[in-house]
Amino acid sequence: MLIRELIDGAEIDQVLLVRELETRLKRDGSEYLRVSFGDRSGQVAAMVWDAVRDVQPLLVAGEPVRVLGRYSVHPRYGPQLNLRSLSPAEPGSFEIDELTHGPVRDVVQMEADLRGLIATIQNPHVRQLVDRLLGEQTPLWQLYRVAPAAKFYHQAYRHGLLEHSLSVAQAVSAMSSTFPGIDRDVAVAGALLHDIGKLEAYTTDPTSIDLTDAGRLQGEIALGYYRVRREIEQLEDFPPALAQALTHIVLSHHGTLEHGSPVLPCTREATLVHMADNLGGRLGSFDRLEQELRQGESWSGFDRALGGGAFFGEREAIQDPQRQAA
Repeated sequence: MLIRELIDGAEIDQVLLVRELETRLKRDGSEYLRVSFGDRSGQVAAMVWDAVRDVQPLLVAGEPVRVLGRYSVHPRYGPQLNLRSLSPAEPGSFEIDELTHGPVRDVVQMEADLRGLIATIQNPHVRQLVDRLLGEQTPLWQLYRVAPAAKFYHQAYRHGLLEHSLSVAQAVSAMSSTFPGIDRDVAVAGALLHDIGKLEAYTTDPTSIDLTDAGRLQGEIALGYYRVRREIEQLEDFPPALAQALTHIVLSHHGTLEHGSPVLPCTREATLVHMADNLGGRLGSFDRLEQELRQGESWSGFDRALGGGAFFGEREAIQDPQRQAA
């Protein structure tokens, strides 16, 4: 059963993914472990109170493990697993796709949509830059198409960066025709490239996404800026004003200094990309929370990305009004 389908008192014997592992100290100074186990529907905490050193080799973040125990819902601490035993996950006893999140949209269709969107860029300098970075035969594209978009909050899974960047770029493309004065080519290219620094900032292992050393020391915005800047410098006669417009989008897409952008969005295109990026991230959080929602629940728990809970109670009525009326 998926984690979100478990009910209070359910006995489990199944393979789960070790999402997080933390060593803590009891009052007497001895160690215990707090483990977060997960599958594609959510995660649940468990404590290892005894024989810590015996089970520690089995518990590696990002690795599957066979878990036997009892699922319960504590009135204060919420859902948790009371462990009975842990053992290695035997090959063939699990599907990795069942243990990790994935995009809502079909990957092949997303790739086709991205190629179609790039084909609409008319400015030859912008098109050349995007093709050099995201062309189908480039090594960078092979990373871009599988990379996660985040560690926790939105699209934190394989193909997440593609899903997020494409949705932002499609939104930017649509809105560019609505508001006057926007250079659509610059805005669309900026949307496709705004998070490109995440290729160096995050690991790509779908079972254990984490920041790299470069991500911790420099940050994804700085890494993205330098990647785009270096590529521009390889292009002959690339207009300086165009280079400035595109790199400004990368530098300012978080929107505020306190959120990590070294500069604020100061152009129409940068402002549009920031707003679409923020919207895409927040709506991506709804996708994540809905996947983890337990059967019969209307509200998610508190989510840091949204600043509160998310409500899904009206979705069934919207999707099937006749059944609701009956």
